[in-house]
Amino acid sequence: MSELLQFLFSGVTVGAVYALVALGFTIIYNASDVVNFAQGEFVMLGGMITWAAHAAGLPLPLAALSAIVITSAIGVAMNKLAIEPARGAPVVSLIIITIGASIFIQGAAQIVFDKQIHSFPAFSGDAPLRVGGATILPQSLWVLGGAVVVFVGLWVFFTRTLLGRAVLATSNNRLAAQLVGINTNFVMTLSFALSAGIGALAGALATPITLTAYNVGIGFALKGFAGAMLGGMGNPKGALVGGFLIGLIEALTAGYLSSTYKDAAAFVVILLVLFFMPQGLFGRKSTDRV
Repeated sequence: MSELLQFLFSGVTVGAVYALVALGFTIIYNASDVVNFAQGEFVMLGGMITWAAHAAGLPLPLAALSAIVITSAIGVAMNKLAIEPARGAPVVSLIIITIGASIFIQGAAQIVFDKQIHSFPAFSGDAPLRVGGATILPQSLWVLGGAVVVFVGLWVFFTRTLLGRAVLATSNNRLAAQLVGINTNFVMTLSFALSAGIGALAGALATPITLTAYNVGIGFALKGFAGAMLGGMGNPKGALVGGFLIGLIEALTAGYLSSTYKDAAAFVVILLVLFFMPQGLFGRKSTDRV
């Protein structure tokens, strides 16, 4: 029983990180119908910039905050320099642009930082908490709390604010949104800033547990994408649940089968969802008039 509980603790910890990545996917998808495969690089930047700033002498909270601000600015720059000029292009072309941006950011991080694996101290110490014969790190609680706070904030944003509804309106019909006075360019800029900031928060919270390096982004992107697909692309609740489920599936696969197969779990989930439930757990079926 304690073994299962330990696997569950590990699963919900990494699942919370995947949920944050999936929520980042959700924001940009809701604003533009584009799947941003550079989302994982925002997680990498959050960890690497926090490490660099802390190594330079900044207190850890300020280092994490600076990482979120800088990464948000990079997200805005990506939108302005790569996405906005190609606004009229097909969605597939925009997705390919995000893949190119991911490769560029990864290469730039390798030059600006280095190729080494890095970490920094946990926010609340490293002494594990014992629960039911299993242990959980205090940093895991920070990750879980971060995922829940971001989810609640996004739910309130999308359902209770005019700006959040403007984001959804832009996704549904960009031209109609412009005709009723919504500044769709600002909506896109805000969406990329929020998405990048959430990714950076995930990186800052997770790095004391998972470590970071210039090339960790692609793994986070693929597993966050699997979580978003499983929950229903564009649905914040689905992103949260899907991310946690991917983490649990990965941890149980590593625990009861082999750690060799844990990374394959996300890809198997993507295939199963595409084959049997394309709308995901919380997505809605849609029809197009032809």
